[in-house]
Amino acid sequence: MPTPALLPGAVNTGHHVAMIQNDRHAPEALPRHPDVTEVIARERSLHDLSVRLSGPLAEVLFDPDFVEVGASGRRWTRAEMIAALPTLHGGAENSTPITAERFEGTVIAPGIVHLTYETRIEERHARRSSIWRRDAAGEFRLFYHQATPVPDGTARS
Repeated sequence: MPTPALLPGAVNTGHHVAMIQNDRHAPEALPRHPDVTEVIARERSLHDLSVRLSGPLAEVLFDPDFVEVGASGRRWTRAEMIAALPTLHGGAENSTPITAERFEGTVIAPGIVHLTYETRIEERHARRSSIWRRDAAGEFRLFYHQATPVPDGTARS
């Protein structure tokens, strides 16, 4: 029997066809993969003041093996990031809020989502990349994050 044609962004897993990319390459009419939707919500919660000020709320979002390479080039561990969140932008009531936009996500393997987006904090613009993985309890946790500064005047593409 011939293999049926797949929609753009779909993968034939042998048992069913699954959408794995939904923001940039898939038609707008198709729904976003539920794992991507969940990960975007979790990533956005890390920008929320109440999460940034609460160690316990932040802890549940970070994988035990979390690593970040910040826009400054600094490497952060899970413990360092959780401790620093209240002191970073968006972590104090009088600090500049984080504006996050242009979220795109891809399920790169079962239980693993790669997310990209852009942030603006005051005049600083960065492109960000996160990898989220599902733990044994079925919860997505942030495994890796990297921020790359975008120089002034750089095109948005």
